[in-house]
Amino acid sequence: MTPNLPPTPAATGKPPVYVGIDVAKDALDLARSDDPRVGRFANDPAGIAAVVLSMREANPVVVVIESTGGLERRLLEALLEAGLPAALVHPGRVRHLAKALGIPAKTDRIDARVPVAFGRKAAPRLAERVSRNQAELRGLAARRRQLTSTRVRQGNRRFSTVSKAALKSIDAVLATLDKQVARLDRRIRGLIEADDDFRDLDRLPRTVPGVGPGLSATLVADVPEPGRTDRQRVGAIVGVAPFPDDSGTQKGKRSIGGGRADVRRVLYMAALAATRYNPVIKAFAKRLKAAGKFNKVVIVACLRKLLPLLNAMARHRLAWDQLDVVKKLAPTH
Repeated sequence: MTPNLPPTPAATGKPPVYVGIDVAKDALDLARSDDPRVGRFANDPAGIAAVVLSMREANPVVVVIESTGGLERRLLEALLEAGLPAALVHPGRVRHLAKALGIPAKTDRIDARVPVAFGRKAAPRLAERVSRNQAELRGLAARRRQLTSTRVRQGNRRFSTVSKAALKSIDAVLATLDKQVARLDRRIRGLIEADDDFRDLDRLPRTVPGVGPGLSATLVADVPEPGRTDRQRVGAIVGVAPFPDDSGTQKGKRSIGGGRADVRRVLYMAALAATRYNPVIKAFAKRLKAAGKFNKVVIVACLRKLLPLLNAMARHRLAWDQLDVVKKLAPTH
């Protein structure tokens, strides 16, 4: 039986509609390519429901939303729940387009209009609806990173503090943070173990020397694409694809950036550990160092080598020692 889908703009003879929504704490400013006005809705359940209703009637090609540190989450989930095409984009990409279009000003009306142009010109990748468990795991992993970052800052302050009372206060905060992180680790582990898909995706990366439960949980929570896309795409998702800086005969330094920075930071630390404990990555790092590469360049290169291997493991459901590149290093007798 054919599902009762809304007609496409081409089928109705109407021009395609692109929508941009600027998200603030209390308001949602909505702009449409077919209407010069910018509508405002409250960023609460009633306002979000009104946005969804208007989008069902508009049948847009895409609804572009800038990521704003979580304020957009309820709106995005509601749009995806309704089966509407929504794209969550990095605000930096939208700002770059605004500059290219000669729009230096920044107002609520402009901020809603620019994503409309972005949706029309950049064809952003549509977001996918995630399960409740996936959303919960993503939230727990994000909170763990926040607490870990706070713990690092408190530990750094401890080295520059001489007051005994201040040291006592810092130690109390550190102890509390340790308990909170341990509690989150138990909840994350329990959620992974209770879900068959999570458990399988978590088990395979942990067979890799240098990969611990922190990275495996981060991959399960924030990078569901491994195994379902190619190495170039997964590299772009995480933000490890190199960007050239060439002009004419000048060859500039290549750099990485964009993508999911939180995942990249965890992956960087895993790559650093792998240069010491993983025979494949260690041999690769050794060759780069012998070629005179800087340490950071070596680690980033190892990161870019490790990620495709993790992607291949997820795609083919292979443990580390089942990969051909690992078998070739195994001693023969």
